[in-house]
Amino acid sequence: MDPRAPLTPDLVEPLIAPRGPLALAAVVPDEPSTNTALAAALRQNPDAWPHLSAYVADHQTAGRGRSGRVWETPRGVALTASFVLRPRASGPDLAWAPLVVGLAAVRAVRALGVDAALKWPNDVIVDVAGADDIAGWGTWRKVVGILCEIVDGAVVAGVGVNVAQGAHELPVPHAASLASLGMEVTRVAVLDRLASEIAAACRLWDADPEAIRAEVTDVCATLGLPVAVDAGGPSPVVGTATGLGGDGALLVTTASGVITAVLAGDVRVRRAR
Repeated sequence: MDPRAPLTPDLVEPLIAPRGPLALAAVVPDEPSTNTALAAALRQNPDAWPHLSAYVADHQTAGRGRSGRVWETPRGVALTASFVLRPRASGPDLAWAPLVVGLAAVRAVRALGVDAALKWPNDVIVDVAGADDIAGWGTWRKVVGILCEIVDGAVVAGVGVNVAQGAHELPVPHAASLASLGMEVTRVAVLDRLASEIAAACRLWDADPEAIRAEVTDVCATLGLPVAVDAGGPSPVVGTATGLGGDGALLVTTASGVITAVLAGDVRVRRAR
């Protein structure tokens, strides 16, 4: 199948239960933001969107990232989907949602044949040997971006995967696609693997929160590296990423031994592996 073939309801239908991992899927040709559309639909009729429902756009024209960033990709090259998750976690424990989805995305990319890791808090990266060193990223290249929002106690988890972009179609120098990394795969296959891994990660999250936190820690490439985190303060938090807090915060230990817990922020790695 053509990797850039349009995503249609017929192609996604086999991924819906009982044959597939999704509870249901709405597939549209175009959407400014799948997260915005799904959040609005969820507020209007929450009972219509059970756990592991998905809203998929063949082409997303104004995707949202952290800090209000807007991005767009060419038609037919990226998987843009948002999922409704209804974990047992509630309140502050829902801060783990982007990390749990990140773990699932890492496992999905690895299952597709590319060695990936999690860059805290919501990017999936690949370390590309021989690539140019980019400030804040080193030789890491971003393949997946994640944006989670809480809507009436449920999680809306938006995931954007660079699938078929050529090098000239990537939005920023620190981006890569599965195709640019040598992997030819369809967006339907990526959605299938991703949805399966999200379902498995959510099952583990429900059954054993400590185990899911250990799994996240194991795939988090940020840990152990010198970082500068822009967390909204007058100056970045600078030190070594030494762990994850109980609430999913990044623990940064300064040169003087002070530990700062960062709940959200843009991480610049000062020496990528």
